[in-house]
Amino acid sequence: MRVEFEQKLQNRFGGTFGSILFFILEVIQIVAVSAAIIIPIRYFLIQPFYVKGASMEPNFYDHEYLIIDELSYRLREPERGEIVVFRYPRDPRQFFIKRVIGLPGETVEITNGKIILYTSEHPNGTILEESYIVHERTDGKIRTTLGENEYFLLGDNRDESLDSRAFGAVKRAGFIGRVWVRGLPLSRLGTFNSPLYNL
Repeated sequence: MRVEFEQKLQNRFGGTFGSILFFILEVIQIVAVSAAIIIPIRYFLIQPFYVKGASMEPNFYDHEYLIIDELSYRLREPERGEIVVFRYPRDPRQFFIKRVIGLPGETVEITNGKIILYTSEHPNGTILEESYIVHERTDGKIRTTLGENEYFLLGDNRDESLDSRAFGAVKRAGFIGRVWVRGLPLSRLGTFNSPLYNL
């Protein structure tokens, strides 16, 4: 079929020009098919993200290349401990990366360097134990009850993080997706699971 089509082009436009035209049409076809596959994946399933700054160290460093899973949150709600990329509430053109600490309906209190969560299972509050941070102290003085579709987000490097302690709870609508894979550097290639908590 391809040979017949190329022959028809050569007969109509001449040997050389017909072959060039056939090549151009082949390239257009490949680009169109590739775009039909790649664009939906890029805009609806996954997308790349570069870490900027030190707010998630030592778990994520500046300029690391991540793949963000955009599909999961179309099917379920975010879970505590997941690392998410979201639009900065004070400037939606900027994208931040933080960890989910408080879930909708919960009360989050930060006092004396500790995070206390008041949940349906722990109405009197329990201190959150976090195995993934280097410095166990979380500075700040805050107590907030999260509304429907609101999440309390913190950076892992608490001393260097602009997070919900400063800009408040983040609406679910601002979430882009969860961090799925670290692609670069190759020496730190890996996927991510939610940590286990004492709740």
